[in-house]
Amino acid sequence: MPNVRANGIDLEYEEIGDPTARPLLLIMGLGAQLIAWDDEFCRQLADRGFRVIRFDNRDVGLSTKIEAGKVSFIEAIAKGLAGEPIEAPYTLDDMADDAAALLDVIGVEAAHVVGASMGGMIAQTMAIQHPEKVLSLTSIMSTTGEPSVGQPTGEAMAVLMNRPAGDRQSVVEVHVAAQRIIGSPAHFDEQRVREKSAAAYDRCFYPIGFGRQIVAIAASGTRAERLREVAVPALVIHGTDDPLIQPSGGSHTAEMIPGAELLMLEGMGHDLPAHYWPQVIDAIEKLAAQA
Repeated sequence: MPNVRANGIDLEYEEIGDPTARPLLLIMGLGAQLIAWDDEFCRQLADRGFRVIRFDNRDVGLSTKIEAGKVSFIEAIAKGLAGEPIEAPYTLDDMADDAAALLDVIGVEAAHVVGASMGGMIAQTMAIQHPEKVLSLTSIMSTTGEPSVGQPTGEAMAVLMNRPAGDRQSVVEVHVAAQRIIGSPAHFDEQRVREKSAAAYDRCFYPIGFGRQIVAIAASGTRAERLREVAVPALVIHGTDDPLIQPSGGSHTAEMIPGAELLMLEGMGHDLPAHYWPQVIDAIEKLAAQA
């Protein structure tokens, strides 16, 4: 996988599909590496005529780690809920700048942008800050940053706060337990979750970055009113059973973006199992055709 200098940092990225096809940028969520976008999901998008680009956000995977002073994501969340200012090494604005700069460096004038969870927040911010780089926007299992919507259930929040010991087995076990709680109840595949968690650990285990990304989310506040500025075709996808970012987050996102389509997937949690790929890929392809 290539590594390029963009927005003053190094970003690891990968392309799948015909390099002359329609560019589609995938932005992953909190603490997740580019391999969290399933290989087969990416290939199926490529088969629909997309040049699929996936990358490691700053502070995860093989991209630059933002060494900064000690940060407390628990304190940041508390301050965010209380409406107090938060000091952060970077914000979602910076991460959106990373994504736009990556497109510039690899010679892509504009792309269809798809983000999941925190990646949806980054994609939304990119559509606000860099509208010339976004052909269409798809926000999956994400929210607007408005504190009154999309908040996790108590059980899901406990999962978010549970930090495992640093050894491989402990990390895998904690991840499996977490996915059992926040994932799609009828489509939980423990063996697959174990394999993907182990692969992520072997590629790069860097929990400090996870904490800094939470602080970035909290420090960025709400995008709700800014989303009214988005003028590209937009699609919001959310699961009806998502406990980590509850469905109100998706509904509010679609409400704020002019003309956005809302696709609620029955029984989907905070994950993207293969069962839902046909619906998701069909919707992304349909949206791209409108751009």
